Amino acid sequence: MLNNQMSDKGIELLLSIESFRGTPYDDQNGDAISNWVKGATIGYGHLINQDEWNRCGDNYKNGITKEQAKALFLQDLAPFVSGVNTKVTATISQNQFDALVILAFNIGLANFANSSVLKLVNDLSTQTNYPNLEAAWKAWNKSQGKVMQGLVNRRNAEWNIYSKNVYAHW
Repeated sequence: MLNNQMSDKGIELLLSIESFRGTPYDDQNGDAISNWVKGATIGYGHLINQDEWNRCGDNYKNGITKEQAKALFLQDLAPFVSGVNTKVTATISQNQFDALVILAFNIGLANFANSSVLKLVNDLSTQTNYPNLEAAWKAWNKSQGKVMQGLVNRRNAEWNIYSKNVYAHW
């Protein structure tokens, strides 16, 4: 098992992508909210479940600082860092680790754990439905069965981090 941490470069890139909102909003439409809805979000993409809203909603409605939002973000990121550390058995570089965490953060740990990406990272000779790791990575470009340009851009940027150590916003 690895014991890597996300680099500051990786964290700063993800924070810039998620962008900061200091008051609660509905992540489905971006509208400000004052009552809990499924998809209630604050800070850097922190989803607020109903129990958390019941405990903290009044504080959230008054707004949070960027520092508070970053703390929530780092809490949200921790399981993905841990998951990549647990699932990746190959020796990888810091930029590769960052790229894998960013991918897992977007597609979810269960999807990451079962992905051809993970299988190929751990063993490039593994047989998958893809000719290579890049193709497996970039196949995560659909939402509800439809190719989304935003996901195409994100996967290209993640691949550039993984393969070229180039951290650039998409």
